Amino acid sequence: MFELIPFDRHIRNVANYDPFRALDEMERSFFGNSSAVSAFRTDVTDTGDAFKLESELPGFKKEDIKLDVENDCLTISAERKLDNEDKKHNFIKRERFYGSYSRSFDVSGIQVDGIQASYKDGVLTLILPKKQETLPASRRLEIQ
Repeated sequence: MFELIPFDRHIRNVANYDPFRALDEMERSFFGNSSAVSAFRTDVTDTGDAFKLESELPGFKKEDIKLDVENDCLTISAERKLDNEDKKHNFIKRERFYGSYSRSFDVSGIQVDGIQASYKDGVLTLILPKKQETLPASRRLEIQ
């Protein structure tokens, strides 16, 4: 009778049971750990007068990466396509994924016209200059 009850060694106490974690583990075991591929890693540093954004996009050509700014939102997207040459091979295991990847960032405090982008050795680097704070003009009013 005990073999009919699912037993998880990680569950010691019913109060600590998290059904969402169990569903995530089930999804990972069925589909594999594809969540690491769906988004690319990004570092953002403050350089004083600008932000430096570095994204890891290894294996992409510069032509496959698109940068779009719309409504104070910067979207970095990259697409990897399946080559016709790859279809001819009889793969035993395939870990390199094909598809599109994208991330969006809020650029409301960024001077959009001054954004500079470069791509070298699989790393996309963006320099995002900060908007200059406009101080209200001060003036002295004459009393009449």
